[in-house]
Amino acid sequence: MEERLIVSSSPHIRDRVNTRKIMIDVIIALLPATFAGVYFFGTRVLLVVMVSILSCVASEYLARRIMKRSNTISDFSAVVTGLLLALNLPPSVPLWVAAMGGVIAIVIVKQLFGGLGQNFINPALGARIILMISFPAFMTNWVKPGVDAISSATPLRILKDAVLIGRLSDGTNLSGFADLPSYGDLFWGNILGCIGETSAAALLIGAVYLFARKIIGPEIPLTFIGTTALLTWAFGGVTLFTGDFLFHVLGGGLLLGAIYMATDYATSPMTLIGRIIMGIGCGVITAVIRLLTENTEGVSYAIMIMNILVPLIDRYTVPRSFGGGKYNA
Repeated sequence: MEERLIVSSSPHIRDRVNTRKIMIDVIIALLPATFAGVYFFGTRVLLVVMVSILSCVASEYLARRIMKRSNTISDFSAVVTGLLLALNLPPSVPLWVAAMGGVIAIVIVKQLFGGLGQNFINPALGARIILMISFPAFMTNWVKPGVDAISSATPLRILKDAVLIGRLSDGTNLSGFADLPSYGDLFWGNILGCIGETSAAALLIGAVYLFARKIIGPEIPLTFIGTTALLTWAFGGVTLFTGDFLFHVLGGGLLLGAIYMATDYATSPMTLIGRIIMGIGCGVITAVIRLLTENTEGVSYAIMIMNILVPLIDRYTVPRSFGGGKYNA
């Protein structure tokens, strides 16, 4: 019997997991946060989610047709982008702003750079930042859960004002300076914020699912959240090491960004060390923005900056090739 050595190009180890299955898993993981948004902010949230998703899917279909490229809407990546974008919008945002965000995410951030896997920042995150700069009044109009007409400050803004007042008065008990939400409200989601960022419980349920399915690893989320918590504890209080780090973890978009956006395959490092570096970098930038600027959030900008640095991180953290003396990207 004649036996032949069959030589083929990589990859030599194959898996049944594909882009479509990964995107479906991400959608499933985001459903608890979506349902929590509907529960706390009302059924209008469903309209925002539907408009955002439809805008992304339609934009991808039309952009691919115009560019004479193969149709890619069946991989569900546009649906994930639309859902993530919607969860990063205020409940009161005009529907036309959500639709415009879908066009920006898909056409400008994703397709103009070559499509899925070629974009240098997360499409939903890029669209949110552009909308924040273009329509700040719409993107910062926060309403209380269950009350459509009453707008107020976000938990992080309340905390920041309380710390400032505490420092000016040499006080240490912030409860006397501001009506801070309880940890229970922060955990379950009965607070002001974007549609999908308020309920830490819902986001953590989705995270457990993604970890169990091995869709994401813990390196970026843990280092991102841990670094932010450490720095806000050390420098975020009235005096050193008195900051309310748990409030910073639960009170804004940290969990949504760290678990679902910073871990995007196309815009995160390939190596373990690289992912740790990215997580720490995101945490440092988030803490700096929250504590030293007028902006009370900073997660989106932190992820965007580190997304831009990913090629450089990969260049210096990729392992040496077997038997080689140089780093090969």
